[in-house]
Amino acid sequence: MAKVIWSAKARKDVEGIVRYIAADKPSTAELYARRIFAATRQLKDFPKSGRIVPEENNENLRELIFGSYRIIYEIIGEKISILTVHHSARILHID
Repeated sequence: MAKVIWSAKARKDVEGIVRYIAADKPSTAELYARRIFAATRQLKDFPKSGRIVPEENNENLRELIFGSYRIIYEIIGEKISILTVHHSARILHID
């Protein structure tokens, strides 16, 4: 079983999403954040369940699609590192 670790950037991305949603629907914002985190739980048992990030074509750099967002993660041995939660309409830059 792999360990899922959220980067500071990914956590900040989720905070930004929550603030954006909360401007119109405060009650929905927290629920949406919980669902984003829940979507990554499957990675513990199925780390390759996400598709390979097309822009990078790297077997270990993958993404889960959640609504309009791409949850980008990297497989490093027994560790899954969530790198960013990125709106799909924006150009992807992985640092």
